[in-house]
Amino acid sequence: MKQFFSKPYSQILATGWNLLLIYFVYQIARYEYYLLNTNYLIYTSDVFWGGLMFDTSAIIYTNILYIVLMLFPWHRKEHRKYHLVCKWVFLIINGAALAINLADSVYFRYTMRRTTTTVFNEFSNEGNLGTIIGTEFINHWYLVVLFAIIIAFLWKLYAIPQAPRSIRNYYITNIVSLLIAIPLCIAGIRGGFTTAVRPITISNANQYAQRPTDAALVLNTPFSLIRTIGKSVFTIPNYFSSKEQMEALFNPIHASYSDSAFIPKNVVILIVESFGREYIGALNKDLEGGRYKGYTPCVDSLINKSTTFRYSFCNGRKSIDGMPSILSSIPMFVEPFFLTPSSMNDYTGLAGLLAAEGYETAFFHGAQNGSMGFQAFAKKTGFQYYYGRTEYEASCGTDDFDGTWAIWDEPFLQYYADEMSKMKEPFMTAVFTASSHHPFAIPEKYKSVFPEESLQIHKCIRYTDMAIGKFFEKASSQPWFKNSIFVLTSDHTNMSNHAEYQSDLGGFCSPIIIYDPTAKPTIHNKIAQQIDILPTILGLLHYQKPYFAFGIDVLNTPAEDTWAVNYLNGIYQYVKNGYVLQFDGKVTKAIYSLNDSLMKNDLKGKIEAESQMENELKAIIQQYMERMTQDRLMP
Repeated sequence: MKQFFSKPYSQILATGWNLLLIYFVYQIARYEYYLLNTNYLIYTSDVFWGGLMFDTSAIIYTNILYIVLMLFPWHRKEHRKYHLVCKWVFLIINGAALAINLADSVYFRYTMRRTTTTVFNEFSNEGNLGTIIGTEFINHWYLVVLFAIIIAFLWKLYAIPQAPRSIRNYYITNIVSLLIAIPLCIAGIRGGFTTAVRPITISNANQYAQRPTDAALVLNTPFSLIRTIGKSVFTIPNYFSSKEQMEALFNPIHASYSDSAFIPKNVVILIVESFGREYIGALNKDLEGGRYKGYTPCVDSLINKSTTFRYSFCNGRKSIDGMPSILSSIPMFVEPFFLTPSSMNDYTGLAGLLAAEGYETAFFHGAQNGSMGFQAFAKKTGFQYYYGRTEYEASCGTDDFDGTWAIWDEPFLQYYADEMSKMKEPFMTAVFTASSHHPFAIPEKYKSVFPEESLQIHKCIRYTDMAIGKFFEKASSQPWFKNSIFVLTSDHTNMSNHAEYQSDLGGFCSPIIIYDPTAKPTIHNKIAQQIDILPTILGLLHYQKPYFAFGIDVLNTPAEDTWAVNYLNGIYQYVKNGYVLQFDGKVTKAIYSLNDSLMKNDLKGKIEAESQMENELKAIIQQYMERMTQDRLMP
């Protein structure tokens, strides 16, 4: 190595060596990404080779200025001060890329995908990011050490070219090198040389992934950010040229089917942060050979009095996916709905529909007002009142703030019950809890009651479950209680320590619990999803007007016609008929039995229902894309 650096070498050789160093850095970052999330990801040779293609694109995108600075043919720039500037440009650009890759490895387990540019809109209203980032620096100090070590090696191994001995040879060499580098860079960015190759995008990663989840491992975060800057989110496919043919398979316009009078019951929706189905013992009686108890004794008790479903799913992996899915029956396809231009469309939600029937409506979220864009979304979809941290502290004081994110769940849910008792019936409310959110803290007084367990989130789940139990205890004593329908679900899932919940579909398993104090408890052998909540509630109320919803009234739909859909790393997953079909927008990639919880046995080409399922999914996708881009989200 010393002999290599002691000899004179050209600008092209130095540039090539330095860029080669970055390939090693990207591979180290990819392997770190895998090791930190090994329960979720599978590293294969295809991941390695596919990753090289995406790394090439990202490296050229981010280093194009550096390449030009190094290879631009002008002999007067060839001195040590100039190349020291080039070295700093190289280290700053690639140090930032490394930091982004390392940080995203921590974020993956919450989203199951690489971060895109929508993250900047997602957290644009948050004032606590400094605290959260600081906490992560402490919790993942070893990544900071790894970053420092890699940067030190880059500094040490960086090659600075020698001054040219022959001006004539210098110009010939550099001009030829630059002419060769230009097409190579273009091909590297595009992902290939042939004219048939379109510039690679995030979805191309599925070509090298065994499962949609593994596409995140093939990609790198700089590429994901760069390729989503200013990109159109929704593209209309041309699966069906006939509107009638498409609507025969799927139509999101729901006509009134009830001849009975409207039933003006109160509607209370609890959206519980990260409250995945995995944590609930009553919904996992076969887990761990029947020995699994879960972390939710209060919710287990509620389930014994409620309507639940054998299979139930969320429609996204983020909090901002859960809100439109649950309250407006709009799933997440490609990117979170209200981070896209389509969020400016004309649409409403359960609150708006019931407000038109004389309901008083209110949304509750204990975080800073405006956090996550929830306040704007609530207002847009028909909530007349909003109760956030500002309203809580004006009423109850400032002692219950968790110091990072929001009001603790226990006092905020008590406040929620009290405020509903002040509302005029019938009312429709929704609350979004926060204590089971990162950084996974609980109040000091409960740290001995709910100690640390196998996952950080478990103590928070126990605390929030206790808070939910106390909420129902208080609510049950209120005069409005028996005239209410309660729905409890999660916004998305979170950390997992069971393989069944770490699969492509398992990561979307959320509870959907419907509790009516006057109804008999039932466990339906059906498939339910978040976007079914709005039409199902309207069905229970005997709502009599047409409305828009991507979901169905699951209680008034035969089991064989219930279904669920979600989107993961460029793959649509469609659950129906006892199977889950994975579709990349063009062809079916795989199909698994729902009983195959680890998704090991691909049944593609062996299932009679495969063609029908694919056509139904195509109709859902085309309806979604057309209506999003054409502003047709109302009946």
